[in-house]
Amino acid sequence: MSVMFPSPKAATRLLDEMCHLTVQSFTSLETSDHFQVVKMLGEGSYGKVMLAVHRKRGTPMALKFFPRDSTNLFSFLREYNLSLSFCTHPSLTKALGIVFSTPTHYVFAQQASLFGDLYDVIVPEVGVEEDCVQRVVSQLSSALTHLHSLGFVHRDVKPENIFLVDAACRWVKLGDFGMAKATGTKVPGVWYSSAYCTPEAEIVGTDCWALGILIYAMLTGSLPWTETASDDRSLDEGTRNLNKKKSNPVAPQFAYFTPLACSLFQALLHPQPGLRGRPDDVLGYLGGDWLWKKEKLRLEEERKRIKGREVIRNGKERQGRVER
Repeated sequence: MSVMFPSPKAATRLLDEMCHLTVQSFTSLETSDHFQVVKMLGEGSYGKVMLAVHRKRGTPMALKFFPRDSTNLFSFLREYNLSLSFCTHPSLTKALGIVFSTPTHYVFAQQASLFGDLYDVIVPEVGVEEDCVQRVVSQLSSALTHLHSLGFVHRDVKPENIFLVDAACRWVKLGDFGMAKATGTKVPGVWYSSAYCTPEAEIVGTDCWALGILIYAMLTGSLPWTETASDDRSLDEGTRNLNKKKSNPVAPQFAYFTPLACSLFQALLHPQPGLRGRPDDVLGYLGGDWLWKKEKLRLEEERKRIKGREVIRNGKERQGRVER
C-alpha cells in the first residue's frame, strides 16, 4: 500500500503558521526559577540538552538549549512545532509544550530518554545482537512512515539521534528534527560528509538510505563506506552487486549478510532514489536471519572477549581504589 504525502507547500504552510502563532506568546524567563537542572544529556553543533525537573510539578524532562547568537529564531520554532504537533508516534521524540528564551539561549522542553543514544551501545567492529537490531529497526520504520505520511522527511537518521527509553532498546525514539524538511524539497547533493548522506539532491529517499546504513552499522559496528557522492564508484559496486550470483558476486562489505539482508540493502540503498524502497518495506524482512550463522558466532565470541576485558579492567580499578 502506497503512502500518501501531503503536498510540500501544504505541510510547510501549516508548520509556518504554527511558528507565527508561537512567536506571539514567546516568553522570557530564567531557567533556574522554574527548573532544577540535573545533568547534561548531550551536546552538539546545535547546542546542548539537559535533564531537568519542573520545580512545581516534579516532572522530569529534557531541556534543549540553542545559543541565541548562532540560532535563527524561526528555525528554532520550526523544530519545536514539528516535534510538538507532528511527532505523535511513540517512537518519535515529542516536545512538551514548554518554550521560552533566556538572555543567552532559546529553549524548549521535550520527552527525556534516560539511557543515552544508540551510538553508545554499538560496539565498534562488533555491533549489537541481531534481535536487538530488528527490534530497533521495526520501531524506526514505523516512526519514519508516520512522519512521511504527514509530509516531512527527517534527513538526519543516525545512531546519535536515536534515544533509548530503556537500556535493552525495547523502546527507542527518533529525535532531533532540526534538519527536517517538507517532502519534495530540493537540497544540496551532499549536505555533510557521511555514509548516512544520500548521493542525490532529492530528499524523498533520504531517510530510507540512512536507515539502510544504520542497519549495516548496528549489525557490524562499522560502515560500508565513509561518505557518499553521486559519482562514487564504490557506491555503485557496493549497492548493485548485492545479489549472490557467480556472474555478479556480492560486494566484499556485504559478504557477512544472508540473501534476505542483501535484498533489504538493495532496496534501501539503491543509487536511484526513485527506485529506493520505503521505510515500511523493512517490515517484510523482519523475522528471518540477516547474518550468516558463522558470522553471528564470530561476533558473539568477540562480544564475550570484550566483556571479559571490561570485567578485568573494572576489577583492577576497584582494587586500585581499595589500596589507595
